[in-house]
Amino acid sequence: MRAAFDRVLAVLAPLGPVEVLAERSRIALHERMSFAAFTPRRQWLDGHLVLARKADHPLFRKVEVYSAHNVLHAFRLTTPSDVDNAFAALLVEANGVGRQEHLRR
Repeated sequence: MRAAFDRVLAVLAPLGPVEVLAERSRIALHERMSFAAFTPRRQWLDGHLVLARKADHPLFRKVEVYSAHNVLHAFRLTTPSDVDNAFAALLVEANGVGRQEHLRR
């Protein structure tokens, strides 16, 4: 599961430093606000992204709309290859939400 998490960080690396907050039960990725969180398990990595819109991807297990610009997308990664180009683009978009770029438009 470490390799899958490392793949996530590699996707975000070109965007600049991201604060990795290791907590007791999860790892959060933070800019001005947390935009992703991961809960490691033995065989997979559960997590969620916060986007400013509802999005589709085969990995999404649940989508919860909290407000017009706060939509949680829950997923499960089982291999680093789960972080495909489409998922990587959503990670980059979530990073923008963490920077609150969607509020500046």
